[in-house]
Amino acid sequence: MKLNPPKKNIFWAAVIIAAVGVVVFVVHLITFYLLRVDVPHLELIAFLLELVAFVLLCLGLTQKGL
Repeated sequence: MKLNPPKKNIFWAAVIIAAVGVVVFVVHLITFYLLRVDVPHLELIAFLLELVAFVLLCLGLTQKGL
């Protein structure tokens, strides 16, 4: 498999999306365990943001123009 380094814009976009996913998950943990308030779908949103960041980074590695 031939991998190409992703462009800087794609790399930083993936990093920012992953960081937002971590922040959303931390908010989920704070609201669920400390405040005892269940905000629906925060954990799912965090997971999907991490998934999007990973897929974007994988596409940047495998596709030549990204």
